[in-house]
Amino acid sequence: MTIAVTIAWAFDALLAATVLAVALWTIVTRETFAAVVGFVAFGLLVALVWVRLAAPDVAMVEAAIGGGVTGVLLLGAAARLRGVEAATAAEWPGKTLRLVTGALCAAVAAALAATMLLLPDPAPTLAPEAAANLASTGVGNPITGVLMAFRGLDTLLEKVVLVLALIGVWSLAQDSQWGGLPGPQRQAQPDQALVFLARLLPPVGIVIGVYLLWTGADEPGGAFQGGALLAAMWLLAMMAGLAAPPPVGSRRLRLVLVAGPAVFVAIGLAGFALADAFLAYPQAYAKPLIIVIEIALMLSIAATLALLVAGPPERMPPR
Repeated sequence: MTIAVTIAWAFDALLAATVLAVALWTIVTRETFAAVVGFVAFGLLVALVWVRLAAPDVAMVEAAIGGGVTGVLLLGAAARLRGVEAATAAEWPGKTLRLVTGALCAAVAAALAATMLLLPDPAPTLAPEAAANLASTGVGNPITGVLMAFRGLDTLLEKVVLVLALIGVWSLAQDSQWGGLPGPQRQAQPDQALVFLARLLPPVGIVIGVYLLWTGADEPGGAFQGGALLAAMWLLAMMAGLAAPPPVGSRRLRLVLVAGPAVFVAIGLAGFALADAFLAYPQAYAKPLIIVIEIALMLSIAATLALLVAGPPERMPPR
């Protein structure tokens, strides 16, 4: 065993132990803020695990969603629940319930471990079939090919779930605020570092986001990664007070939110006439159609993620 292999093995073992320790800390801590911080750290560590598994596409999504957007949403929820946190913490479950819950968690973990350890060697996989037919999609990135062609229905439903999640967040608004602006009003302070960053980073971030979309056809990247970066740039401008969030009742905004799934469904239905199946692409036009879908998806994902973080409507637009 070479020194490089030994160092890599030691790093992976340390990373695995750290992931388990942070996960345990997130579960057992009784402070909401500490649990959220632990969850964000866990998401970033899992992103590093995906990098070690040679899956940079998944790592970027995990860092953006698991460690970023979800963490911000949980921090917002923790802030809203701060007034009732003490009363909730006092309602500690009984010893029997804790033992039963721990036993069930241990049983699930043991079942998953046994499933992985008892798989035949080599394990069953569709990877060879997917790789053999990747050329028919016209894309060189196997992740994009699988997501947009071989399991396109799953990808479509994931984007629909994002829109439904946003509708759920908007439903938390008071009736008098429905159709208004999400989040509190912010005024730009020219001497703040946040305003400086909000002027400096978005042009660079937008270019990188578009690049991630374009290169995702053949290299790591894609609509979700690019959309998450665009959402971050928009949120930065909103947090600095340089851009106001649009009213949720805006018809133009709603068209952007549904554009991605709508284009996906439209091209999927066209597959009946062009390739004899739903979400099937004619080989000569597969790559252009996939890129068109990804462009629409990136815009919808960017708007949806940003508005999820912005929260429900809290005020009406000025008249």
